[in-house]
Amino acid sequence: MSLVRRHPVLASFALSLLVLIGIGAAVLHFEHPGRLPARPPGAEVNATTQTITRGEYLARAGDCVACHSVPNGREFAGGREMPTPFGSLFAPNITPDDDTGIGRWNADDFYRMMHTGVSRDGSLLYPAMPFASYTRITRADSDALFGYLQSVTPVSQQNRPHELKFPFNDRDLLIGWRTLYFREGTYQPDPHESAQWNRGAYLVQGLGHCAMCHSAINALGGSSESAQFEGGMIPNQNWYAPSLTSNREAGLGDWPVQEIADLLQTGASHRATTYGPMAEVVYDSLQYVTDEDALAMAVYLKALPQHEPSAPPNPQARLVEPSALALGRTTYVAQCAMCHGDDGKGQAPAYPPLAGNRSITMRTPVNPIRVVLNGGYAPGTYKNPRPYGMPPFSHILSDDEVAAVVTYVRTAWGNAGTPVTAAEANDLRKLLPE
Repeated sequence: MSLVRRHPVLASFALSLLVLIGIGAAVLHFEHPGRLPARPPGAEVNATTQTITRGEYLARAGDCVACHSVPNGREFAGGREMPTPFGSLFAPNITPDDDTGIGRWNADDFYRMMHTGVSRDGSLLYPAMPFASYTRITRADSDALFGYLQSVTPVSQQNRPHELKFPFNDRDLLIGWRTLYFREGTYQPDPHESAQWNRGAYLVQGLGHCAMCHSAINALGGSSESAQFEGGMIPNQNWYAPSLTSNREAGLGDWPVQEIADLLQTGASHRATTYGPMAEVVYDSLQYVTDEDALAMAVYLKALPQHEPSAPPNPQARLVEPSALALGRTTYVAQCAMCHGDDGKGQAPAYPPLAGNRSITMRTPVNPIRVVLNGGYAPGTYKNPRPYGMPPFSHILSDDEVAAVVTYVRTAWGNAGTPVTAAEANDLRKLLPE
């Protein structure tokens, strides 16, 4: 994890480095290809095969392929760039190549890295590698994961050195950050909770590393344990990972457990649809977890303490300019009502409802603006192989129209959202690829 240097000479650098490391920690999920290769049918089942199969499952649950593979490249061969304002980090090759990968590693080396964030050569890892979460996994699971990675085809591909500006390339500065934000320790089951809840907690807190996106990053580049799952912007991706502890956002207190599990595994349910970074997590990782593990994760997530039970009336809705509301209504009828209905109720799960949809009314309008501009594409999964998608409207709607239609859906049908400005729409439009 990251750093705050106690030495006075380096104090001026510490804050900037901490911010960088926080950004790196949140940049884990972004567009990436692929899924892991399926195990061939009829493969011999013995202790070694069982360990490798178990490790393959854990690699999927941990979404390892997301960072350690480049588009159209060899899986786990590294080279994936993680851009930050202070330079770029590059994921390493974790295939069993002796010279460029982890072929010379042993299970002890691998567990040390997963559990402590220290590499085989003794160097401290940058927290883009989520070892603060992975420290919770058991030694047996670490060994199985290592066994699987040792079984994949070796790829001879040199690791790219990180391209970080001084002083961010000084790994010694990570010592202070680790002191503040890293707590080493395997997950300990809560004896007061069920086995299913504990299994869900183990997956969510550990391999799933869900809190990395769904927690705000503070000025020092770390996350407060007391504020876990309370939501936050994902730096360098410009998506908002909603709070899982607030029923004003993505809190799950009133969701049936099965619908939560459905959303995790398929990317769509009768209550919501995943887009952006979460859709990628579902595609590369969560669709592969067993029904039992999906339900366990759902049980744990549903039990997270809810700090804000319901959305209050929105006095700002009355402050919307009548002309903007009229433009939003006209735009909605012309572009959106065919799928989402004049009443905003949609036709779930194909066309998500907008009325009463908390992802529409969250305190930040970033996500609905991005969906209007970029389009919304749920992942294709085993349980939902032909998902419906929403086309982009960036080439059709002006900034004023985008702001007006998002304002309309945030305030119509009793929704308790706040107005959106054309400047906010334009800020996100600038991020679109040319």
